[in-house]
Amino acid sequence: MHYLLLPLLSFFVGIIVGLTGIGGASLITPMLIFVFQVPPSIAVSSDVVAATLMKIVGSVKHWEQKTLDTEVVKWLAFGSVPGSLFGVGILHFIKRTGEYNLDNILLRLLGAMILLVTVLALVQLLLLTFFPKFNLPELPKFDLENNFGRFLTITVGAILGCLVGLTSVSSGSMFALVLIGFFRLDARKLVGTDISHAAILLLFTALGHLSLGTVDWSLVLPIWLGSVPGVLLGAKICQVAPQRPLRFIIYAILMMVSWKLVHQV
Repeated sequence: MHYLLLPLLSFFVGIIVGLTGIGGASLITPMLIFVFQVPPSIAVSSDVVAATLMKIVGSVKHWEQKTLDTEVVKWLAFGSVPGSLFGVGILHFIKRTGEYNLDNILLRLLGAMILLVTVLALVQLLLLTFFPKFNLPELPKFDLENNFGRFLTITVGAILGCLVGLTSVSSGSMFALVLIGFFRLDARKLVGTDISHAAILLLFTALGHLSLGTVDWSLVLPIWLGSVPGVLLGAKICQVAPQRPLRFIIYAILMMVSWKLVHQV
């Protein structure tokens, strides 16, 4: 059954990702858990592997267009890649000891991460919509020309990378907030830098999850089949669709999803 339904739903998720920029992991992982009754550990690992292809395809395109900042990608990856592997290592430890239920832990981690990302994005959207002249205090800018700026970049990358390794969520969303807040990237390079960094991060994270033995290729392939054309179509529609109403609707859905994940018994 899921060989037909999963590509179809992944296609619609891909459209949403291409249309709004909202991360696929926040939608696909809960979909696997709630709709297809996939155990959270398998859902997270399979989604990491599935998302990697989409990010790599996007990053190649932005590389060709030169719409990315290679220095930011490099220094963030120096922190996020080891951080994500450390996160996967924690999952290995939990699985090996058997003292804790890995699926229950992941359900709550997933819910907390999706809720955090959604709340931050929703607050930003509300401020832009209703208080366009409201100026938040500026965050310090990370200067990659000096060692302290590089250290801060690696540290932030490592913390967020660990969370990605644990949950598969926020390889794009949280790092996009970092790129805006700490690097002041212009809109032209923001998306390309975010996707290119996510491609590197997810490639290594996917290898880590493959070593866990929790990747189900019968899920990964249908997700690829549906989500890749969906992303391409969503990117086309993005040129004419109203962004803010769509984002409000998706954020409301994500809030409900994250609440259900956190309160799973």
